Amino acid sequence: MKILAATKPEPEIRWKQLWSLAALYASVVVGWIAYKRYQPKLLVEFHFTQFSLLLVVAEAIIVTVTPPLAGLLGDRYRAEKGHRIPIISAGISFAAMIFMAVAFTLLAHPGETFKWILPVLIICWLIAMSIFTSPALSTLELFTPVEQLPRAMALLTIIGNLVYALEPVIVDIIDYAGAPATFMAGGAVVALSGLALKKNSLHLFKTQAGREEETEADADLGTARYGHILLLGIALGTATTVMFNLFPDVLQPRIGAWLHAANGKVLLVYILVLSAIVSWPASHMVTRLGLRKTFYGSLFLIVLVMTLLFVVQQPIVVLVLTLLFALLFSTLSVSSLPLAIRRAASDHKVFSVGIFFSGVALPDGIIEVLQALHLL
Repeated sequence: MKILAATKPEPEIRWKQLWSLAALYASVVVGWIAYKRYQPKLLVEFHFTQFSLLLVVAEAIIVTVTPPLAGLLGDRYRAEKGHRIPIISAGISFAAMIFMAVAFTLLAHPGETFKWILPVLIICWLIAMSIFTSPALSTLELFTPVEQLPRAMALLTIIGNLVYALEPVIVDIIDYAGAPATFMAGGAVVALSGLALKKNSLHLFKTQAGREEETEADADLGTARYGHILLLGIALGTATTVMFNLFPDVLQPRIGAWLHAANGKVLLVYILVLSAIVSWPASHMVTRLGLRKTFYGSLFLIVLVMTLLFVVQQPIVVLVLTLLFALLFSTLSVSSLPLAIRRAASDHKVFSVGIFFSGVALPDGIIEVLQALHLL
């Protein structure tokens, strides 16, 4: 008589840790919204408008270069200490400190001499926010079984899209609270969400130290295909940049009246909310079809759709294409980072995630520099 072996239970997502990571990600998104809102105002208030272009260029360089550097440090700590918590904690502490420093600087109404600390703090803030983001998001592969990475990414996509969709409300709250209170609250939120991630996850880092899992044939090569990972990020970053920077002006004259949208930013909210809604079912489709097939299929179709949206004039066709873009943006978002993680070598996971986010930031940095130069 044969004895049947017990079926090994399918590994589950560690939801507590994943929600902690989602909270930290949400605080980063809110932080960027606050930065985008107050940076121009602060430059005007303290008569630093001549540095506007310099700060735009500095931002583009920092958000592109810092993630891979932070990834290198994260992998180094991972190799030496068994986990990447030190670089995450250092980045979060630095970001919270800069938030508070900006708040107290604004409260003190610095004179002519000390006001020059403000541009320095803005640069430091950009660096601080970039230091911990990639190492923190690279922990996604610790909290989630490989086969369920799309589901975990769907949660982060939903959180990110909904927070960006709430930007008008967040901006109103920021304006009501004022700059000092906003930066104080930002520092507190980043610090608390980072502390929650550390508290909920440290035991995982320790128990999984030294563990190496490779399920992707490409990772068996021993080195990550950094160029390919960079292109994955650029693909997602290009779609995101076009959506945020170009679609509001392109779509508003064509379908704004149909959707009772007062301006292009309202249309952007609609796209983000729809994309968030379909992200969860999209993650199941990604799991069934596979990361590669879904990503490349979505990339091909979304490039075609974006091209048509700049050409087509008929409102009903533009509306259908916009809906299709929202759906494809969801599948692209859900599949891109998990695919980058699976293409990474085991000892360069954090660096590979940094390369990915460098690619995501690159198109937006280029567009913002061109806009600052009044070339767009």
